[in-house]
Amino acid sequence: MSKGVKAAVIGSVFAVMVGGAGYGAYNIMSALNGGGATGAAGPAPARTGPPSAEEVEETSAKFFTAWEKGEAAQASTYTNNDAAAEAVLSSYGEDAHITGVKITPGKAGGATVPFGVKAKVSYGGKSKSLSYRSELTVVRGRTTGRALVDWQPTVIHPQLRRGDTLVTGEAASPPIEAVDRAGAELTKEKYPSLGPILDVLREKYGDKAGGEPGVELSVRHADESPDTSLLTLAKGRPGRLETTLSASVQAAAEKAVKKFAQSSVVAVKPSTGEVLAVANHRDDAWNAAFEGKVAPGSTMKIITAAMLIDNGVTSMNGPAPCTPTATWRSQTFKNLTGLEPDESANATLASGFMRSCNTAFIKLIDEEPLTDASLTAEAEERFGLGRDWKTGITSFDGSVPASAGPDRAANAIGQGQVQMNPLNMASVTATAITGRFRQPYLVARDLDDRPFATADGLRASTAAQLKQMMRLTATSSRGTAVQVMSGLGGDIGAKTGSAEVDGKATSDSWFTGFRDDVAAAAMSQQGGHGGDAAGPIVAAVLRASG
Repeated sequence: MSKGVKAAVIGSVFAVMVGGAGYGAYNIMSALNGGGATGAAGPAPARTGPPSAEEVEETSAKFFTAWEKGEAAQASTYTNNDAAAEAVLSSYGEDAHITGVKITPGKAGGATVPFGVKAKVSYGGKSKSLSYRSELTVVRGRTTGRALVDWQPTVIHPQLRRGDTLVTGEAASPPIEAVDRAGAELTKEKYPSLGPILDVLREKYGDKAGGEPGVELSVRHADESPDTSLLTLAKGRPGRLETTLSASVQAAAEKAVKKFAQSSVVAVKPSTGEVLAVANHRDDAWNAAFEGKVAPGSTMKIITAAMLIDNGVTSMNGPAPCTPTATWRSQTFKNLTGLEPDESANATLASGFMRSCNTAFIKLIDEEPLTDASLTAEAEERFGLGRDWKTGITSFDGSVPASAGPDRAANAIGQGQVQMNPLNMASVTATAITGRFRQPYLVARDLDDRPFATADGLRASTAAQLKQMMRLTATSSRGTAVQVMSGLGGDIGAKTGSAEVDGKATSDSWFTGFRDDVAAAAMSQQGGHGGDAAGPIVAAVLRASG
């Protein structure tokens, strides 16, 4: 056919289509244009609803295939955030030096597909196998209607977070061999809670411990927190780092928190301030035991009782009626359900303390010479809270702000604006039973010459009364901690607490106690009353300290 004839034919086709020849002509033009589904009615409507099983399988398969081939740009087109996905997938090969990727999908659960990854990491002539498991979820694209991988960095590796990257090279810090107070090695494999803590210690003290860095695959975090080591290609020479921890107490703490979700515990040695154990059981890797900032509930009554005694308002044997309700600045406060009121002559501060009566404390906070700042002064000047503790790792040292209005009363019972964590409350107990504030620490101060926080501590008579009230709480038949602390020998004492949280049906469980020269405090978010979750954790830790 000559060129002229061809042109005539195509022109004829075009003329017919313009004239509205219908479906056949539409298909011819559609084929010439690449098959787009458009027509007189406009684009075909985007699909809606959850992706089908077939779409989940097809989309995940395409994503896995492109990922295996190292085609970052192509793989990212199967996600709902191609720019972010391409950046991470590119660094997977370029910065992390991961090759030979083989992905094995598991059985999909709805739109979620679990999978295993096997690959090789190579750098500087060193190679090592890498294997791990992750999962992805397929969703419907909001604008396109396509089935797409819901992009999360955890798809590529479960320890990646937004902005993080995988990097292989010489480690940022030399490895450390962290040991407990008796020289026993502490590893993240044996003590999972210590994983993030050991990473911090390595970054901060690796150079001072005398080690030499190796070659590692690590997660480099966007928030500038210490790198998380994933795979060692070439071992460095570890430096030895001594800690104050006790391997036996740490083991008990690890086991205890695993029984309750979102739980944390800290144990300290009151005579020195040394941290004996720190453990967390959480959905994240956050060290809430040291860094948490939540209301401590009635464990705060240790500080409130000290304030009342130090300011001459009352003593442990002084009157403190436990009324059904107490009103302060237009807000009415109640006791825990089931607590019997006691307005008799036997209603003392000690009885209110061991029974955890809110109203007994609230009715006393307007007595002279107390002010809105009295509780703050007691917490900071006597118990050392809010004084920039240098524990050796990141920590929050408590906050008891001066509060007017209803929050003045709420603060007194561990609600309102008060913020604490188990480290703070373990220290509060240690100060209460010794009368002296000793700043908690995890590594010796002479390792980096950091200054320790100081405080005045308590009068001997105040400390003696606090210790006795905690003893009664743990041993008297009316004490709220009797059941939890039963069976523990030695000199024991405790204080229970539960903190109501806005929007949550179940309160946070708090408990702090001591046994001889060990003080411990625990918190379990939405764990209920103090004896329900936090109490058994503390008791287990104290039992291991004997």
